[in-house]
Amino acid sequence: MSLRAVHVLNVPSLHQVTENAALALHSSRLAQGVKDEGEVTICGYEWPKFMVMGHRGSGMNMLQSYDTRLKCIKENSILSFNSASKFPIDFVEFDVQVTKDDYPVIFHDNFIGAEDKGVFKEQRVTDITLLEFLSYGPQKEAGKVERPMLRKIKDGRIFEWKVEKDDSLCTLQEVFEKVERSKGFNIELKFDDQIVYKEEKLEHVLRVILQVVNKFAKDRPILFSSFQPDAALLMRKLQSTYPVYFLTNGGSEIYADVRRNSMEEAIKVCLRGGLHGIVSEVKAIFRNPGAVTRIKEAKLGIITYGQLNNVAEAVYMQILMGVEGVIVDLVPEIAEAVFVVAHFFSEQELELAFLVEVMPE
Repeated sequence: MSLRAVHVLNVPSLHQVTENAALALHSSRLAQGVKDEGEVTICGYEWPKFMVMGHRGSGMNMLQSYDTRLKCIKENSILSFNSASKFPIDFVEFDVQVTKDDYPVIFHDNFIGAEDKGVFKEQRVTDITLLEFLSYGPQKEAGKVERPMLRKIKDGRIFEWKVEKDDSLCTLQEVFEKVERSKGFNIELKFDDQIVYKEEKLEHVLRVILQVVNKFAKDRPILFSSFQPDAALLMRKLQSTYPVYFLTNGGSEIYADVRRNSMEEAIKVCLRGGLHGIVSEVKAIFRNPGAVTRIKEAKLGIITYGQLNNVAEAVYMQILMGVEGVIVDLVPEIAEAVFVVAHFFSEQELELAFLVEVMPE
C-alpha cells in the first residue's frame, strides 16, 4: 500500500485556508489521572501517541459556509457527540458555561439569540436560567413550542441556525449520561474575553462544573482547557485528577492580558501554574515550529485546533513535528487519514514520504 499523495508544498498558505479545504485519517486510544511530576496518564492507560478530537462533537457549525459538512449536525449536541463517536476518535471537545441558577450547559457563544416580535434579541448564556436556556431550539417534550435560534457571527451578520440534523440544547450532566462511554471529553471552560473576572466568581463557576464531573465522569477520560489563564490555573489548584491545558491562539490576536499573546507566554503560564500542556491554534506552530521543541523540553503536552486541522497533509506534518493531538471539524476524513498513517506506516516511512516531496531534483 502506498501513502496517498503527501504533498508538503500543497499544504495551503496559512492565510488561504478555505472552508472547503480538501483533506483526507482513525485513532482510538484513551487514558486517565494526573501525576504531579508532570507526566500525564488517563485512567490507567498511557496518553496516546496521537489523538483525534471532534470539535464541538462532529464539527462546528459555520452557517455562512457553502460547505454542507459544516451545517450537517447541530454543534455541541448529544447527537453531534454520538455521531462523532462512531468514528475512531479519542475525545470530543465541547464548551461549558454555567447558567444563572448554577447549571453547567454546553454552548459555545457567549450570547444566545432568537427573534422577538420581528427583532433579533440575544441573551448572555450566564445571565439566564436553565429553563430559559433549554427553551431555545428543538424541544425534548412533545407539545413544547421552541424558540427558533438565530446566530450572530463576528462580522455582525445574523443567520437562522439551520442544520440538516438538529438536536436539543443539553447540560453537562446529560452529556456524561448519554454520550458513548469510551470517548473522552475535552471540556473547554468558557469565559467571555470582554469580562474581567474576580477569583471568587471563577472559583464558584469551576466548583459547580467539578461537582457534575466528579459525580458523573466515573472512568471516562477527561481533559480541561481554557483560554482564560486564571481559570486554567485555578482548575489545576482545585483538583489533581484530570490534566489542565492552556488554550492559546499563539499571538494571532492581541489581548490586554499578555499571557494570551504568544507561545512563549503560554509556556510560562503552564510552568508557573503546574499545567499539563498547551492547546494552540495550529497556524502558531507552523509559523514557529521551534515552539513544539520548547514545549516538549518543558515536559508539556501540545494539541492543536484550527481550520488547517481539516487538511490531512497539515495533520501529517504535525505527527512528524511531535504534536500529540488535533481538534478537527471534518471528523470522518481526518480520522481515516490518521488511521492509515498509524496502522500502515512507520514514522520513518512517513518522514521519507515528506522528504521525497521537498528534496530538489
